[in-house]
Amino acid sequence: MLGYMIRSTRKARRWVSSKNLTSRVGVERAAARESVDCMVIGAGAVGIAVARELALKGREVMVVESASTFVTGTSSRNSEVIHAGIYYPRNSLKAVFCVRGRELLYQYCSEHEVPHKQIGKLIVATRSSEVPKLNDLMIRGIENGVDGLRMLEGFEATEMEPELQCVKALFSPVSGIVDSHSLMLSLVWISPPMWVQGEAENHGATFCYNTTVIGGHIEGNRIGLHISESKDLENWDGKFPLHPEVILMPKLVVNSAGLSAPALAKRFDGLNSIVIPAAQYARGCYFVLSKMKAPFKHLIYPMPEDGGLGVHVTLDLDGQIKFGPDVEWIKNVDDISSFLNKFDYSVCAKRAERFYPEIRKYYPNLKDDSLEPGYAGIRPKLSGAQQSASDFVIQGEDIHGVPGLVNLFGIESPGLTSSMAIAEHIVARFLR
Repeated sequence: MLGYMIRSTRKARRWVSSKNLTSRVGVERAAARESVDCMVIGAGAVGIAVARELALKGREVMVVESASTFVTGTSSRNSEVIHAGIYYPRNSLKAVFCVRGRELLYQYCSEHEVPHKQIGKLIVATRSSEVPKLNDLMIRGIENGVDGLRMLEGFEATEMEPELQCVKALFSPVSGIVDSHSLMLSLVWISPPMWVQGEAENHGATFCYNTTVIGGHIEGNRIGLHISESKDLENWDGKFPLHPEVILMPKLVVNSAGLSAPALAKRFDGLNSIVIPAAQYARGCYFVLSKMKAPFKHLIYPMPEDGGLGVHVTLDLDGQIKFGPDVEWIKNVDDISSFLNKFDYSVCAKRAERFYPEIRKYYPNLKDDSLEPGYAGIRPKLSGAQQSASDFVIQGEDIHGVPGLVNLFGIESPGLTSSMAIAEHIVARFLR
């Protein structure tokens, strides 16, 4: 509710009581306006981490989320892996934030009793032709500051994982898994061992659900954000322009809208569209192993492929094995669908036919009919098919010229691992 959204400011409370927020405003200038301190658009893993970091610095923070609760998009549909920082080019944002974020994440999970486990990862070469690339990954990981990397011969890897078949493997002991739902609960709502209010809300952050930022405009040296209730977008027929019900004027706004971040930025009137990268959407499915005892104790990753890290093995904290994701490029996504997360997350059982041959390259004993549909996720990429992987993009005033606006684009994997490091960076660099 919009009334709830602005309850964090005194003026807003008086304004709420005098306005009918469910009525449509004919023009932008007629919409009610309010100044706020800091806003975060999107309550995914990165948005929550940013809100927490801002709140810990004593700022008033408002998080606007189009869904009915937090973490319903990409952050809820991933492998739940704590990445080491191996794959990414030296000094890239992905490399720097993944290594730093991993350290922060392990520390936070330990201090707040968030379920996690440092189980280690094996990246495997199943053919001799893949060994040079595996050696390159080891060199890159060392350059990025990943500790403990060790190259194993095939027989050494098999001693660790008897069901594994490979000619060589790169072992990363610092990789792990985390219960991402428990992590988000700890950051937002409740935190053990006393089960008190989570860190973000405990330090004054307000989370506003069912509320969508539909655009904005540059006004002087500030940005005005156009806000509507999500239900109004659900009912929008596209015949008339969208008009805001509220315009909020934040001192700092972080566009952490994930899948819809580029589309939203293009709706900021006055922002040079040249600096906004084109969005690429990669859908990935996961299948769960059934009818078989869990064959692995470590994460098992094949060599990276176009658009992803390959169909790999991940485990949850109960030992359940899942395989994925694959890569399916999605085209022609309209703005409203991205704003409201109206993607197809179904998993077709027949898609498993593509998984079996890929998995059997490193797990030859996989039985027929042992894979069941799990879930699907969408990755917010900036590079498409047959293109080199893009880095995270964090844009401030030095790039787009708008004071107080920070755009986050292409925050895909390792976004969950990097989330606290991204938040740390944003506060250090952009908070005034």
